[in-house]
Amino acid sequence: MELQIQDLVSSIRKEGIEAANAEAESIVADAKSKAESIVSNAKAEAQQIKDASEKEIAILRESAAVSAEQAKRDAVLAFKSEIQGEFEKILAAGVRKELKGETLGKLIRAAVAGEDVSAYAAEVSEVSDALKAELAQEIKNGLEIRPAKNVQSGFRLAAKDGSGFFDCSDDGIMEMLMPYFRNLDFQ
Repeated sequence: MELQIQDLVSSIRKEGIEAANAEAESIVADAKSKAESIVSNAKAEAQQIKDASEKEIAILRESAAVSAEQAKRDAVLAFKSEIQGEFEKILAAGVRKELKGETLGKLIRAAVAGEDVSAYAAEVSEVSDALKAELAQEIKNGLEIRPAKNVQSGFRLAAKDGSGFFDCSDDGIMEMLMPYFRNLDFQ
């Protein structure tokens, strides 16, 4: 009987070990399966993050390129505007300087050439003796020369009947000339 009990205990022990081994193998297989699933999910998530990062980097690069191009364009426009502003100042100073004295008399004479001078008045910043001397013949023929507050340099030739005027003041000449200089292309 003792042998039977030992055989029974041995058999139970053997079955228990086999069951435990089978359970252990099942647990290990299940753990391996879960681990593979976790690793697979982690790889997929890492790929998604990588793809999203690459898209964001591409967008940022494109945005940076567009911003750099815009900054370049703005700098060129600002430079052009600054150059044109300085050019306008230089031109205005030159025009203002030349619209005095003998030159002013010659311009007024040229403006009324072939016209009935008695129908016009030349508006200037200051009526000087030199200007009167330069335009003596035109004044004798009826041209009126009078000071005007809105003329700093040059003259305005106004019809005495108020029907119109021809602006040859420094501002008027600048207004006529500047469109030609503003359209210069600085590249």
